[in-house]
Amino acid sequence: MTATSPTDTDLPATHLDAPLPKAFQRLAWSNLCAQFTEQIALAAAALTAVLVLNAGPAETGWLQTAQTMPFLLLSIPAGLLADRASRRALMAGSEALRAASLLAILILLALGTLNLPLLAALGFAGAIGTVCYSVTAPALVASVVPRARLNDANRWLELARSFAFAAGPALGGALVGWTGASAAYALATFLSLVAVSLLIGLPRETRANLVKRHPFQDLAEGARFMARHRLLGPILITSVVFNISWFVLQAIYVAYAVETLKLTATEVGLTLGIYGTGMIIGAVAAPPIMRRLSFGAVVIIGPTCGFLAASVMFATVLVPSVWLASLSFFLFGVGPILWTISTMTLRQAVTPNALLGRASAFIMTASFGARPLGAAIGASVAAHFGASACLFVATLGFALQLLMISLSPVRTLKEIPDQGE
Repeated sequence: MTATSPTDTDLPATHLDAPLPKAFQRLAWSNLCAQFTEQIALAAAALTAVLVLNAGPAETGWLQTAQTMPFLLLSIPAGLLADRASRRALMAGSEALRAASLLAILILLALGTLNLPLLAALGFAGAIGTVCYSVTAPALVASVVPRARLNDANRWLELARSFAFAAGPALGGALVGWTGASAAYALATFLSLVAVSLLIGLPRETRANLVKRHPFQDLAEGARFMARHRLLGPILITSVVFNISWFVLQAIYVAYAVETLKLTATEVGLTLGIYGTGMIIGAVAAPPIMRRLSFGAVVIIGPTCGFLAASVMFATVLVPSVWLASLSFFLFGVGPILWTISTMTLRQAVTPNALLGRASAFIMTASFGARPLGAAIGASVAAHFGASACLFVATLGFALQLLMISLSPVRTLKEIPDQGE
């Protein structure tokens, strides 16, 4: 019996409001814990680097580079594994790796031997787990959720991620500010282990007997599919530019907020948490928005809000304000979450299940893999021209990504297309 994604005909219209499958519900809880783990750990790493290890904007930029490099180097190998091996086992093992890296940081903090190179190296190791989990999850979702419910499933996953983005950085910042970095890493480690246990409890997958081929043949098949698809190509390119621009900004934000905006660790965490608040509002508002607008119009909302958000953050150069920084992160959350939900659904709808791991890997390699490039650009620009120049470069990038998707055929889509369209 093959594990194919159910189609619209598998799910009667009267069942569209029924609960999503139990396997998906367990996966969703695991996703919530994993997302909280990632956000708490990322906030703790940046604040630990600045407040404990005395890192400046350039150093935090290189730390971001190390923590995002696995997205560039390992997304495609992870995608090949996701289409060849047990997706449940791959996700559980990758999350266990992240838990181990967080535990190592916790031990080093307790011993007083943590330094910036070690923090970067362990962040790199933890990000390997994040890559494997993130590449595999969309393929696993598409195999347990009927096609007619993919938008609902993706919205719930993104809503969970939104809660994590809202509360995770704020909680991580508060713990670092009130009790030190150890408490933040202890909580992140615990949540990561809970995510592992939930994944282990998922039912075993039933997969078709795969034809044994050389990995390069599988890779070439996935590359041809992505390169020839008229809709996924523009999505891919826009994601690359968005993520480069986003991490030019992210690379220097914590140091910029502390040194220029004069924010405390708790206030930094709260501004980052407002990003998640925007994501929550966007995810909750997604169903009525998608009912009222064409699918292409929903996709465009994210890049538009990204450009507006970058412009508001650049305005803090002239008017240093925690309120403007907060508004910027809110816009970064509320619009792009609609992009994430709609484009993930588009990818799952038009891609054969057997190719979903590789399709996700190419998207992640190009878009998430652009993050270390953006972080490196941010670090270099900050070192030579200052943090304000980074905000200007990021704003230009967000203007470019909006222009690119606005000129693509994705903008004209009335509804979610079928495979082959």
